[in-house]
Amino acid sequence: MDTNSSTLRVGVVGYGHLGQFLVDKLLEAGAGLGLVLGFVWNRNPNKLVGSVPAELILDDLSSFANRRCDVIVEVCHPQIVRDFGLKFLSEAHFMVGSPSALSDPDLNQKLRQASLQHSRTLYIPSGALWGGQDIQRMNDSGTLEALFIRMSKHPSCFRLTGDVLSDWTEGEGRRVLFRGSVADLCPLAPNNVNTMAAAALAAGKLGFPGVQGEIVSDTELKDFHVVEVEVTGPDGFSVHTVRRNPAKLGAVTGSATYNSFWNSLLICRGHGGRVYLC
Repeated sequence: MDTNSSTLRVGVVGYGHLGQFLVDKLLEAGAGLGLVLGFVWNRNPNKLVGSVPAELILDDLSSFANRRCDVIVEVCHPQIVRDFGLKFLSEAHFMVGSPSALSDPDLNQKLRQASLQHSRTLYIPSGALWGGQDIQRMNDSGTLEALFIRMSKHPSCFRLTGDVLSDWTEGEGRRVLFRGSVADLCPLAPNNVNTMAAAALAAGKLGFPGVQGEIVSDTELKDFHVVEVEVTGPDGFSVHTVRRNPAKLGAVTGSATYNSFWNSLLICRGHGGRVYLC
């Protein structure tokens, strides 16, 4: 498969809100941009019937290689990255929509090795991360000293393991749920902190243990998710950004993130055997 050719075959794994958005964009606008939908897989295949052309529905994800895609996009769950990431990279470039899975150092290293071995790119979409390329440049130049990210959302927007937020009540205001390393945070909120995981991958020298994160439940945030990034460099250098991402109550993903993922996909035409923030 030649990802420098004019047409790129894309497989989409997951058909939640983000997966549906990408599939619709590929079917509607893909041809004009040199993108062809190769397959769609979803844990519940019945959800695809009537929405995705029958010939594009993949019933068994283990047979993905038969569809000969150039890029496979995961927008499903971190477990898919654990179970299929190495297999995907043996056949195609891999865009990881759940980079929180890479907080596992063993999996992280194995995926990097597979990327190098097969000359495939492990793409990490920026998602809701603002300034990711700048963070990566500081990291690569050795000037990144510290990185902190705070994500604040309405409590209905969090999907946490355990019962950390089971007792929230409307009108309670702001509650800090966790503050610490992103390595420790990812298992607690694997579906909510992919932005932080992308930042930890951009800041490779700090890594998941070195990047600090905080998640905040705030009942006042009925229309937005808020992502704050604080970057620290040498000699007093610092940058503090605040990103307000429109989001409906209960939405895990803010609305602006959908187009961000689409723009990331447009970049996935092969960047060698490495991790690439897109």
